[in-house]
Amino acid sequence: MQTVSRVLSHGRTELAKVIIGQEELITQCLITILCQGHALVEGVPGIAKTLAIKCIARLFDLEFRRVQCTSDLMPADIIGSNVLNLSTSTFSLHRGPLFTDLLLADEVNRMPPRTQAALLESMEERQITIDGVTHPLTSFFTVFATQNPVEFEGTYPLPEAQLDRFLLKIKVGYPESDQEIAILENHHQGFSMHNLEKAGITAMSNEDLAAARAEVRAIRVEPALFRYIVQIVRRTRDWPSFALGASPRAAVSLMMAAKACAALEERDYLIPDDVKAASLPVLRHRVMMKPEAELEGLDSDQVLKEIIGSVEVPR
Repeated sequence: MQTVSRVLSHGRTELAKVIIGQEELITQCLITILCQGHALVEGVPGIAKTLAIKCIARLFDLEFRRVQCTSDLMPADIIGSNVLNLSTSTFSLHRGPLFTDLLLADEVNRMPPRTQAALLESMEERQITIDGVTHPLTSFFTVFATQNPVEFEGTYPLPEAQLDRFLLKIKVGYPESDQEIAILENHHQGFSMHNLEKAGITAMSNEDLAAARAEVRAIRVEPALFRYIVQIVRRTRDWPSFALGASPRAAVSLMMAAKACAALEERDYLIPDDVKAASLPVLRHRVMMKPEAELEGLDSDQVLKEIIGSVEVPR
């Protein structure tokens, strides 16, 4: 676990130059990158969601593109299209922002359904098809999509098929009081989020990231833990508070994220606590609450904690 440990230590040190607090956001962003997954980041405006993702791209020296999602965004605006060159009478490919290593889809729920669907192929297959021709994306291709939990006007809720493609749903809260004071002091001393060059984030190589991913894949998983993961996921399907439970893809995602949690703890084997740590961010967006459960004031995190507590932990 030497490379993963180095990535975690270096990442937290470098990101702390820019981001104060938000340790859970940083850790879960790193898990997303290590698992070759995608993440949905939910939180109110102004709490460093976009800043953290831009810094992650700098940390791993990844090409970064951003799409500001709006209700009139068309599929060709993000995937690109073939454009006629009048001087040569030939078509050339104009590549959209999806042709990158790390894509930030800001306010993804403002994107119309047709354009949301254009993301599916790239997220699942890491390729884009334009006019019948398939274009492969890099192995580092990652989508971080943000959304505001309190705005409903002019938004298009993501369908279940789209949500299931996100490895994690990361909930970002407000910083603590002392952290917010430190943020003010930082800005008072001249820090600007618009000039990250001055922050001096030292990048890691793509080779280090590839090696860290290999270490995560090599984490040992005992048969009893396969059963534990499956029991948690299957129990979401018949739990009385849920109208829709998690899919088999959710079980695979839970295992992958739990392996990353083990690697971040510098272990080469999985334990039940790793599965518990990964369960909420992996499952919270893959289940659907029944209306009557919501009326009782329950949310998916509360119910998932009940489910995890009801499953016998393997010895």
